[in-house]
Amino acid sequence: MDALNSPPQAPPAKSPRIDLIALQAALVSHDQLRPAATALASEFATRLGCERVAIGFVDDHFCRVVALSHGGIGEGRSEALKVFAAAMDEALDQAATVVVPQLPDHPPRIVLAHDELLRHHRGAVCTIPIAVGRELVGAVLLQFGDAAALCAADLDDWEHAVALLGPVLHFMGHRERPLRQRVRGRLRRASAKLRAPDNARWRFGLGAAAVALAVLLVVPFEYRIGGNARVEGEIQRVLVAPVDGFLKQSLVRPGDLVKAGQVLAELAEQDLQLEHNRWASELAQHENAYAAAMARADRSQLVISQARADEARAQLALVDEQLGRTRIEAPFDGVVIRGDLSQSLGSPVQRGDVLLTVAPRERFRVIVEVDERDIGRVRVGQPGSLALSALPWDTLAVKVTRVTPMANAVEGRNVFEVEAALDAQPDTLRPGLRGVARIAVGREPLLWAWTHRLTEWLRLGVWSWLGR
Repeated sequence: MDALNSPPQAPPAKSPRIDLIALQAALVSHDQLRPAATALASEFATRLGCERVAIGFVDDHFCRVVALSHGGIGEGRSEALKVFAAAMDEALDQAATVVVPQLPDHPPRIVLAHDELLRHHRGAVCTIPIAVGRELVGAVLLQFGDAAALCAADLDDWEHAVALLGPVLHFMGHRERPLRQRVRGRLRRASAKLRAPDNARWRFGLGAAAVALAVLLVVPFEYRIGGNARVEGEIQRVLVAPVDGFLKQSLVRPGDLVKAGQVLAELAEQDLQLEHNRWASELAQHENAYAAAMARADRSQLVISQARADEARAQLALVDEQLGRTRIEAPFDGVVIRGDLSQSLGSPVQRGDVLLTVAPRERFRVIVEVDERDIGRVRVGQPGSLALSALPWDTLAVKVTRVTPMANAVEGRNVFEVEAALDAQPDTLRPGLRGVARIAVGREPLLWAWTHRLTEWLRLGVWSWLGR
């Protein structure tokens, strides 16, 4: 230990081995790059008997000195720092330790910058690169006052110490760099890694990904929107109970084909028949009273009897009309789509109660439930396709004919009902079938089609947040 503290002008015959623990203690006693690098350089200089130790790191492809032993960097010697940095760059360009004067059995190196450093200083110089992974990030320069201080046996110890402690300084400096510089450094290292000969597979993969991204961003594809859809009759006729009464007979069930004028159901007419008999009897009485008043020439009774007879005659005509409507008939050729009365025979019905719903057999329309976020793109005349749950193996062509201007709440979301016409109507089509419809609303890049919902949601969220 006394030999380490001896003055550099009288070095011992053999340099002592480096105490890594002491060097590490000097390094970790600071949490910032410059103080830690200065402490490490000073410890190197003290223990190796160096005149000066410089530590530098690569910045924008060139080495920059960040610390000199014993705080010498604060003296403002910019020319000396440039000479040190040039010597470090020379060692980094050769990716090897450079020693001047060169040692026996040591590979020859280019030493122009090192010779320039020693032009005005006698002694020796050793520059050891700092490596992190496969990248050279800096160097440690050791300047001795006597060339005899360099020993090939100690060079391995010095390189080992720099290999262990240099990366610690590098990560300290990386942590202190601005975010912009750290990102730029990462990109530069990634670019250099990709240019390596053994990464041809990565280059091919990134090229293919770039081409795919360009296709997604630039090439337009057909963009479709839609939602749940159902098939309905083009028109639907609701058949209701014409009078109060009881259900007598049901002749059809949902799904049955019917013809125009076919009887579908009948109501019991006993009560109406009794009502008919009552008014017919009253009409006969009033007509007899009218005849008697005419025979007596009783003008006042004649007028009263005539009025009462007219009332009974009108009531009788009304009852006859109601009797004629107890037979519920199909208004046109079609199919019964709603109303199973077979389980309700004999039950009372009131005037206006819905009994049956009939739709045309061969005329249908499609109702598509379009989300309110997409309704602004739907226009009349746009084509689309329909896939039904009952016919999943086949799609039907449709065309938009009408856009309902009012929204409905369906399963917690607002939808607009878009009416579409079928280009062809197969025999297997039935009212009430459900499926999914897609409407072509234009051509957009695929990436936009996949992400526009998210961007719109974010934009709306930012707008609502800023409006508070």
